[in-house]
Amino acid sequence: MDSSDSTIILDRSTEGTGSPGSDGKERRRSQSLPEEAPSAFSSPDANKSADVDSPANLVRHYKTLQTLYKRKNPNHQDVAHLLDLEFVARRAFIDSNTVREEDRPKKVLEAYPCFKDIGHVMEELQRILDKDNANFINELKGRWHDFCQRVQFFGVCKKVLKPPMGMDKAEQALEILRVLPSLFPSSAPPKRVRDASEALVHVLEEAEDPNSYLKKCPLSCPVVIVCSSNCLLAVGDVAITTFPKDELSESVLYLMAYYYTLHLTYPKCVATLLSVIQTEVLLDKIHERDLTSSYKKSMTEWKAFIGQ
Repeated sequence: MDSSDSTIILDRSTEGTGSPGSDGKERRRSQSLPEEAPSAFSSPDANKSADVDSPANLVRHYKTLQTLYKRKNPNHQDVAHLLDLEFVARRAFIDSNTVREEDRPKKVLEAYPCFKDIGHVMEELQRILDKDNANFINELKGRWHDFCQRVQFFGVCKKVLKPPMGMDKAEQALEILRVLPSLFPSSAPPKRVRDASEALVHVLEEAEDPNSYLKKCPLSCPVVIVCSSNCLLAVGDVAITTFPKDELSESVLYLMAYYYTLHLTYPKCVATLLSVIQTEVLLDKIHERDLTSSYKKSMTEWKAFIGQ
């Protein structure tokens, strides 16, 4: 997709849904968005002049963003500023039915190569959930750290985790990632998936090649692949970016950021877990239709364990 193609899609996105609303999961995971909805540009923010959010200006911001990414190392702050300005049009494009969900990661990353950068994806999560909170990401990481500490005790009590004696930070994080789906269970994983945790993380075996694994990967969701020297984040069979192993403890936040940024549906085998993380860590409400019996049961057990 070249810049002109992407601009056409963004122009068409004004016919889809508007900017994110306040109904949490509904805005991100709804599979029944209306065919026709008010223009995303019909109600500019009250604090801005009417022409700031005009279609022409939003397309101009997008073209400038594309130009920046023709450079070798675009300045992060410059890109972030343009993403702020172009937010309304971008979310209208991504959150609408313009692109099928199975094609969405490829199309969005072609249109926005900046989202191959975890920093920009985390900032997009902030824009979606709490755009005016400059400390959002630090607060989010703090809540995740607290959640993981409680999960550690929760897992020990359920005899699915051992006390983390003698483990380094990455080993502890990996153990937690492996047991999380069993602590907050959903439906059984697909037949070709040996464990629900494969929807979160896969550790390459000694002779296993990451590209070979991606080609046969049965899941199309965001996943972290742990290699010998670093970690690879992929969506489906597409490798997106790498990050150091010492960030493995925060990798679930990266996965959640991609779910939100790319407007993806949670896989059934980890839907309860990701919904718990959404409400307990991201502090984002979920729609009533997603309050499944497994989610309610898990939350009742979790709240009882943490004394709430």
